[in-house]
Parts: sequence; structure tokens; C-alpha cells
Amino acid sequence: MPSNMWLGSLRLLLLLAAAVTAAAEPASTLMGPSRPVTVALREDRGHAVDLPDTDPRVQRRANGWAPEQIAVALSAAPTSAWVSWITGEFQMGGTVKPLDPGTVGSVVRYGLAADSLVRVATGDALVYSQLYPFEGLQNYTSGIIHHVRLQGLEPGTKYYYQCGDPALPGTMSAVHAFRTMPAVGPRSYPGRIAVVGDLGLTYNTTSTVDHMMSNRPDLVVLVGDVSYANLYLTNGTGADCYSCAFGKSTPIHETYQPRWDYWGRYMEAVTSGTPMMVVEGNHEIEEQIGKKTFEAYRSRFAFPSAENGSFSPFYYSFDAGGIHFIMLAAYADYSKSGEQYRWLEKDLAKVDRSVTPWLVAGWHAPWYTTYKAHYREVECMRVAMEELLYSHGLDIAFTGHVHAYERSNRVFNYTLDPCGAVHISVGDGGNREKMATTHADEPGHCPDPRPKPNAFIGGFCGFNFTSGPAAGRYCWDRQPDYSAYRESSFGHGILEVKNETHALWRWHRNQDMYGSAGDEIYIVREPERCLHKHNSTRPAHGR
Repeated sequence: MPSNMWLGSLRLLLLLAAAVTAAAEPASTLMGPSRPVTVALREDRGHAVDLPDTDPRVQRRANGWAPEQIAVALSAAPTSAWVSWITGEFQMGGTVKPLDPGTVGSVVRYGLAADSLVRVATGDALVYSQLYPFEGLQNYTSGIIHHVRLQGLEPGTKYYYQCGDPALPGTMSAVHAFRTMPAVGPRSYPGRIAVVGDLGLTYNTTSTVDHMMSNRPDLVVLVGDVSYANLYLTNGTGADCYSCAFGKSTPIHETYQPRWDYWGRYMEAVTSGTPMMVVEGNHEIEEQIGKKTFEAYRSRFAFPSAENGSFSPFYYSFDAGGIHFIMLAAYADYSKSGEQYRWLEKDLAKVDRSVTPWLVAGWHAPWYTTYKAHYREVECMRVAMEELLYSHGLDIAFTGHVHAYERSNRVFNYTLDPCGAVHISVGDGGNREKMATTHADEPGHCPDPRPKPNAFIGGFCGFNFTSGPAAGRYCWDRQPDYSAYRESSFGHGILEVKNETHALWRWHRNQDMYGSAGDEIYIVREPERCLHKHNSTRPAHGR
């Protein structure tokens, strides 16, 4: 072949390769709002099936006082972390006697090598109960739950640890390892952050978790609805819809608390080596005697509440490199006169965007869902908090609750806004309840706007729109402009923050090949456009 023909062929190949690369490059929010996309339902995914208590993955493998359900959680800063575990067996019955938390110590040995666990930390232990004052219902009391905070850690460092009580024979765990978050700073970020919601403990859950861990996340963020123990009666009988099956026949909404233990055992392979941060959902309410609520949630997980000043397990914040995460409560008082709002104001005021450029929030119930299920359900929370978060330049909001996937364009107050947040709902983790498939904008499917009694989500704020394409109506008559992509499939998401301005978001379907993405986009911050350069944190609207 003549040299000029060879060079021409080479140039053509290079051009083709460049075209393929360009075509494969994800879209970017810099391109402006994308046209709304709805992926048609390929098949009715119906109900998911829970793992039974006979599955080896949920059965107790620890003997005596040996630790189980081991989990790592972050503290407010990367120089400390929490290790949690459970010892002893739970009890179920009409009459239960709680274990003594002082029976076994709460000790973690840790260090930089598996054979050199030279540092020691101690912590606290507790037991919680789920009690029902009704004849025939089974009560529950947990094993001993331990929480130990490790301090003086180096950021971005792998630590080996074992937990238990070295004073008692056979009560120390195997050696596990986790990596602390990178140092706080604008050029320091975790490699991958997995975001998932509404997990439950079904065979679809196991597919979600398998796909998620194949992406090797450095951190898992779970935006509520964890074990779905409240889909069961206290005798262990479960249903896909509690209110449909049992709502009229039980004096209180029962739960089967051993499902929490099953979940902790199954998830230990993840949580013992990868830090996981959790925020509450509606399935964690779990009312019991004396109108107590959220006992399992607040007892089983460690939260950096004291470290960041919220002193609440329902809302808190933490730093992961150059990202400031804020976890908010959709089921605690979020009014402007409440403690959560006042804490949020103080927390946001302390954020230095030159140190942590990214501001990311997570809570359970979405503000910008277009599905019929839970449509505008927490509108009062949005009305109370959106302007405050917007004024501080919130970049991304992660939510769950709706059992489908949806990503918004940048939006504020239902209006496309280049300085608004991207809202991403990942309530498609795989739980037992039905997948959400119906959209509020489909003919005949706009839900009844009348308020529904609920003690946990405030009053009624979902009035008809007063402007825009849906003016005078409660629902749009087409997929709203602020909804960029929606699809009814189980899956999880991965956030990769690349630098101070660019982050890659990928959503992965369970039914796809490992590593392939169903939806992906670069979320790009524009601080010069959206934040004043001086002391004010009020966005300067770019039009």
C-alpha cells in the first residue's frame, strides 16, 4: 500500500475513534436542561420476594458472645470513624427479659496492619425492645448493640480492626479492614460513592448489592427504608402491602424485628469493610408501646450527631474529602421554627466552599417525583427548606421512597434554574413492595390532592400550580420539564466527584451487565455563575 494511502487510512481510523469516543462521552448539565425521557416499562417487575429465615445468609453464625452484624460508619471528619456490632441473641415472646449491656465489653483493636492491632478504643453498649401492649402479639428485645468511635485516624488510610471483648474467650471478631475518607479539601475526593434507597431484603436486594459492590465503592449512602420489618406481623407472617393485608385486623402496625437482624447479617459482608451512612425512612417509624418510634433505627446505627452538633440520629452532616454531606429528616419536624431547621442554618453557615466545594444532601421522600406514588407527599418540607438550601448552592439531592429511578434537570421551585440542584431519586433498591410504574401526568392518574392524615410529614402544602405549563392544575399533562429521566427498574447509583466542578453520576440497572450504566451525566458546578464571590452565599441567577 502506498504511504499516502496508508496515512489516509490512519487518519480515517483516528477520526472514527475520536467520533466513537465523543459519542460515548456522557452528557453534561452545562448543555442546559435535557429533554424529558421516560423509558417504557419492558416488563411488569411485580413484587420482589424476601429472603426466608432459612437462607444461610441471614442465619446467625456467631457463637456465644462473638460479634455479628459488624458495620463501619463515618464520623463528621475523616480523622474518626464508628464501628458497631451485636453480641448475644435476640429474644421473641409474650414476655422478654432484656440482656444486660454490661455483660460483654465494647472494645476495638485497630492498626495499620492485620498483625499489628496496637491501638485500642472502647465505647458504649445498649439493648432496645419493641413491645406491644396487646394480647397475642410477640415482643422483641435485641442482642447487645455496641458502638465504638475510633479517633486520631489518618485520612485516606486503610485500617485493620477486630471488635469484641478481649477479656472473654472467643469473643473477638475476625480481622476486618476499611479505608478512611480522604482529607478534607477541594482536590481530595472518594473514588466512588454508592447511593441506594429502599433496599429491604429480597432476592432483588441481593442483585442490587452484588452490582453495587462490583463497582467497588468507598462509601455507601442509604437514603432510608432499610429492612422493611414493618411488612410483617409479630408472628413472622409477611405481606407485600401491610395495610392491604393486615391494616383492618391489627390494633397497631406490627413489625417482626428479627428481619433487622437478618438484614444486618446479610449486609455484614458490605458494611464491615465499606462505611455506610443511613438516614431514616417511613418504614423505620415502627410505633410501639408508649407511642415510641424509630427504636431499631436509632439503636442499630451509629451517627456523627454529637460531632456535628445536631445531637439527633435523624439529621446530621459529615465531610468526605471536598464534599459536605447533609442528611435530613423527612419524618421529623422540618418547620422553620423547629430544631432541625435551626441546626441546618448553622451547619450551612459553617460550610466553606473553598474547602468543600460540593454540597450534597440526602433524605428519604423526594420533592421532585413525577410518579403517582408519593407525588408531592412532602411538599411542606420542600416549602420549608428548599429556599435555604438553594441560597447556599445545593448541588445534588439524593432521595428514595418512590420505587423507581428518576433524575431531574437543575430545578428550583418547580422551575428550570441553572443554579438549582439536581434531584436524584433511587428508591429502586429492590424491596418487597411493588415497583412504581404509573406517572402522575398520565391521563386519569393524577392523585387526589386532598391532605391525608400523617403525623410525621406535617400539614398540607400541595396546592395547584399557579404558573407555568401546569398552571391551575395539581399535575402536569405530560412529563414535566424538570424531569430529565425516569425508569421503573431496580438498581443503584454511583457518584464519582472528579474535581471542584465536575462529578460523574451513573445509574446501574440490576438486569444489565455489571459495569454498564442505564443513565449517566456529568453534573457540573458553576460557582462563578451561581455564587457571589464575596461573603454572600445567595446565588446570583444566571439567565
